[in-house]
Amino acid sequence: MSSGPTRTSKVMTAIRAIVENRSLASGDRLPSIRSFAATMGVAPSTVVEAYDRLAAEGLIRARRGSGFYVTGTRAPPMMLANAWPPRDSAVDPFWVSRQSLDADPTVMKPGCGWLPAAYMPNDALRRALRSLARAEDPVLSYYGSTRGSPVLRGLLLRRFAEEGIEASPQQLLLTASGTQAIDLICRFLLKPGDTVLVDDPCYFNFRALLRAHQVRLVGVPYTPAGSDLTAFHEVLTTERPRLYITNSALHNPTGATLSPQTAYKILSLAAAHDLTIVEDDIYADFEPEPSPRLAVLDGLDRVIRIGSFSKTLSASIRCGYIAAREDWIEGIADLQVATNFGGPSPVAAELIASVLAGGSYRKHMEELRLRLVRARRQAGTRLQSVGIQPWLMPRGGFHLWCQLPNDQDSADLARAALAENIVLAPGNVFSVSQSASAFMRFNVVQSSDPRLFAVLRRAVRSGRAS
Repeated sequence: MSSGPTRTSKVMTAIRAIVENRSLASGDRLPSIRSFAATMGVAPSTVVEAYDRLAAEGLIRARRGSGFYVTGTRAPPMMLANAWPPRDSAVDPFWVSRQSLDADPTVMKPGCGWLPAAYMPNDALRRALRSLARAEDPVLSYYGSTRGSPVLRGLLLRRFAEEGIEASPQQLLLTASGTQAIDLICRFLLKPGDTVLVDDPCYFNFRALLRAHQVRLVGVPYTPAGSDLTAFHEVLTTERPRLYITNSALHNPTGATLSPQTAYKILSLAAAHDLTIVEDDIYADFEPEPSPRLAVLDGLDRVIRIGSFSKTLSASIRCGYIAAREDWIEGIADLQVATNFGGPSPVAAELIASVLAGGSYRKHMEELRLRLVRARRQAGTRLQSVGIQPWLMPRGGFHLWCQLPNDQDSADLARAALAENIVLAPGNVFSVSQSASAFMRFNVVQSSDPRLFAVLRRAVRSGRAS
């Protein structure tokens, strides 16, 4: 019996997989017959037969003298979960996010990335809502302008100026959220197959969002002073990434602070290797004193600053921003029109502007920082009492990046906790290299319930016993 049909089917399956995971998109050229035959370890005639069959199915088409191309007409819907290598659900970013977002209010969420409602300036928001109810009709009825509220943009520009960033109104664009800000930047600067550099560990939704853009992720180890510079330089030299996405103030998940020396070196390396940097400044207001900012040192030339207000004001009233070169903002604004038909909701933008301009926000943040100092100290002490050690004690914010004893697997602990209605964030959710299995991120404010520490103590003891 000939093995030809089996080999042909093998080639066809491989091509279908390439199209399904979007490694090749509509209009992309397939590998040449000879090169793909060598890759698959089959005869060129086998690849010819496979290509002909797939062309008959409508998945690909032949162009005389040019080769075979993906048609796009038979490509299946993109399922992001299928774009990841098979993995334990406990360390899948989508699964962890859904557990936190969809959980019943009674479920404990020490793994989530936001503060409880009681920590937010709800009275100020209510006053702003009452005031907004008397606003002019267009604010309540119309689409948002392409660049967003001039009032809120003016407030942000004044804050930038206090930091040392001299930006014009043409360099600032409001967006529907911080996540949308990154999405727009990726649409503007990247194409499928590009390499993007992230910290390892990094905020896990960076990984999820970048996967949606069909790019290749490379991680660089993160230290208490910022990126490991030796590894950073090596990756720039060997991988030539197009983009680097990072938190500079109070890094998520580690809570580390970028040092001046590391910041200057990163900018020097970025200039030498034509690297664009996206600096997420969402945790800036949690710092007791400002730390170095790449955007400040760079002047918005090679660095794009993004941010939002979901961590300090409200995750329900969402609004983000992008500060960058004027010519880039022009192009990104067009993308926002194409994907959102205008900027963020005028209602959201005016609400946030009202709270920021009202005078109570600064006091709110001062009180919040003090509350978080106590919460970090208490959570750190309680975690240490059960054998879980903070990697460092952050200067601010509400995250603790912790190491489990005896290199226990945090995914196992997360599964055990979920059975007790507790949602945790195991380390490998944040790690591109999957090298953080012994780590876990804790939200210090969401980690005050004694039941949590009883569950952690049992899980740690069980891990030691095994």
